Amino acid sequence: MKKRFSLSRSFRGFVGKEFLHIFRDRRTAAILFGMPVIQLLLFGYAIRNEINEVKLAVCDLSHDSVSEAVTDELLSSGTFVLAGEPDAPSAIAPLFERGALDEAIVFEPGFGDRLEKDGKAELQIITDGSDPNVSRIITGYTAQVVGDYLGRRTPSGSGGRGVMVEPLMLFNPALKSVYLFVPGLMALILMLVSSLMTSISITREKESGTMEVLLVSQLKPMQIIVGKVVPYFILSFVNVVSIVLIASLVFGVPCRGSHLLLLMESLLFIMTALSLGIFISTMTGSQQVAMMISLGGLLLPTVLLSGFIFPVESMPLPLQLISNIIPARWYLVIVRAIMLKGAGFEYLWKETLVLVVMTAVLLGASVRKFRERLD
Repeated sequence: MKKRFSLSRSFRGFVGKEFLHIFRDRRTAAILFGMPVIQLLLFGYAIRNEINEVKLAVCDLSHDSVSEAVTDELLSSGTFVLAGEPDAPSAIAPLFERGALDEAIVFEPGFGDRLEKDGKAELQIITDGSDPNVSRIITGYTAQVVGDYLGRRTPSGSGGRGVMVEPLMLFNPALKSVYLFVPGLMALILMLVSSLMTSISITREKESGTMEVLLVSQLKPMQIIVGKVVPYFILSFVNVVSIVLIASLVFGVPCRGSHLLLLMESLLFIMTALSLGIFISTMTGSQQVAMMISLGGLLLPTVLLSGFIFPVESMPLPLQLISNIIPARWYLVIVRAIMLKGAGFEYLWKETLVLVVMTAVLLGASVRKFRERLD
């Protein structure tokens, strides 16, 4: 009996000791209590199907009271923001290529007269098919707003058939979902592989003690960094080429823009991801922590906050601001614009500049950290 009581007491003491270890280790406690809260907030706010702000262009070839009333109804709904009034339908496509629009509507000539005389008129809704989910939502919501307006305007039992909506999805008329996922997977794969493998590689040198040998050798910090990342840079480039070939040959995803520009932008993004991996490794001392930060700290933000699946514009303002520091968000814009829209560098220089600045800042911080260790 005493022995059993002694064992029970020992077990309780052992369990209590484990609790103390957990609470004493701040990193473990942060993961246990912080990660669920962060994940809940991210999933709760980022995963949204509704659209909060749609940049709308109105091409009114009718210029009558009815077309103006429909336009006012859309703009007063709180969802649509007027982003342009092109004079002809041919001026709409360049606006989409620049990313200035989410939707354009075209009123046919004599829209109001046809609606009054024939009981029907045509309204063309043009959206960006490079994101099929958002395109469907925008088209459906526009049709609903117009239908509600006509329902209030047309007396019951008049027999009017209303507006005939003609949807047109630019860059992806068939609304193939693979057009959405391939660019996103490119960003996700390159970010995780480059940053994860680089951070683990450098922290492995720390754990084995060979990093101290490198730091006191004749090699400069920049040479050590370059030597560690060159193999992963080359392998990541091979991954880019493989992904583009598979996307084209297997899934039929086009590359309407310059292949050279796509490869150069991908190399820049690889450098950004490698720089992030180096920076993570300089802030951690073990492979386990580096892997945890790379997977937990990059996987969810890349999927949820980059615009890969859910539109950034639909997120709350704080998450939109946070998404600006996610490198995959800018690369995703670049890849979709080149592959699906055929955009050139003149439309993508801002996103390119953001990645260049991120790479320079991360590399500078990493080299400085290495020099501090050397001193």
